[in-house]
Amino acid sequence: MVLSEGEALELLAFLVTAARTQVEEAPEYGPLRLLTAASRLADLVGNRVSPETRALLDGPLRDVAIGAVRTMDPAAYSPRLDALCAAVAELLVGHFGLDRNRR
Repeated sequence: MVLSEGEALELLAFLVTAARTQVEEAPEYGPLRLLTAASRLADLVGNRVSPETRALLDGPLRDVAIGAVRTMDPAAYSPRLDALCAAVAELLVGHFGLDRNRR
């Protein structure tokens, strides 16, 4: 099991309350909340995942999540998220043994 019930409930509570606070917050905070949730998930599972997944959690995910909070540079923000998405996709292709050329 990757998450205990308590850890799953903690993440669930964060997501639900983030959805509620988002109602009154500026729209650009939505992605920041999602990155915070992804970081929390990474913290919870970090010691229970493969070395490849750990590298993603400690590298690209951490870099984007930390940078997103410290800077609000829209020109750099989207490309960083694009790079993170590509890194996640690359990990999934390897993890699940998918054919990268198959559509």
